[in-house]
Amino acid sequence: MIERFHPEGVPAPVVPLSTATKAGDFVFVSGQVATDAENKVYIGDFTREVDGALDNVEAALAAAGARPDQIVKIGAFLSNAILFAPFNEVYRRRFPEAPPARTTVVVAFGHPDVRVEIEAIAYVG
Repeated sequence: MIERFHPEGVPAPVVPLSTATKAGDFVFVSGQVATDAENKVYIGDFTREVDGALDNVEAALAAAGARPDQIVKIGAFLSNAILFAPFNEVYRRRFPEAPPARTTVVVAFGHPDVRVEIEAIAYVG
């Protein structure tokens, strides 16, 4: 059975996707960016951008009945390689013990101000 989820109180994505999809014992979270109080892309402090993206990943997981400690894989996308070290600082703080597997790549985003996007896979079985 496949189920689709979206966190309550958060506007629907402006692009055609499901925020989170549960398939069997896995939850797949679409790429998340940091948003501000008006749910617009947050632009500013990079640490806040990473924390905001991870907060949105956690909200999507919660909507699907999953927890951050159930994440088995993270995909992280950065706009510039110089952001790798500050990204790692936040990641280390958010996942201090037994962090999930991760791939981090540098990409060009469609939105010129986005510097980080994060997707996740969680195992809930």
